[in-house]
Amino acid sequence: MAYIGYARVSTLDQDSALQVDALAAMECSKVFEDRASGARTDRAGLLAALAYVRESDVLVVWKLDRLGRSLPHLIETVTALEKRGVGFRSITEAIDTTTPGGRLVFHLFGALGQFERDLIQERTRAGLVAAAARGRKGGRKPVVVGDKLHRARVMVSNGLTVREAATRLKVGKTALYAALRDQESQS
Repeated sequence: MAYIGYARVSTLDQDSALQVDALAAMECSKVFEDRASGARTDRAGLLAALAYVRESDVLVVWKLDRLGRSLPHLIETVTALEKRGVGFRSITEAIDTTTPGGRLVFHLFGALGQFERDLIQERTRAGLVAAAARGRKGGRKPVVVGDKLHRARVMVSNGLTVREAATRLKVGKTALYAALRDQESQS
């Protein structure tokens, strides 16, 4: 078993020395570093650390937010490590997935994250239903209506393609196709 460290700072003027020192105190045999936003998932140092760790190793970070900014990304990363037989440890939060208690804490995080996503979906659906009850329809307003739609119909009936009519009317062909289809279905 080896401890493999990962340190990240967001900007070039920040210093990772505090994190690197904490990882050295944990006796990490190798430390990978990044200077990038935690919102990015394609960080070179993180990808290298994930590729480097082997079964029974433990990936160590100074703080959870160094691994990722979002709870879903954290859970996804730690779950992928767990499937490979790799542990995870956060020094500051004292989370260690190599212990039963640490796994429990992390699974609670996962459950809370799923609960939050479910609540957001539920509120979104309720808002859409309420808006529909008031006669409001979601999405963008149609671009091709009224006179433009009438002129487009005339152009197409006179032999122009929908694409040519859209170009002359300065609208997207997809929007024109949709408007013509909607008008057709209403007739």
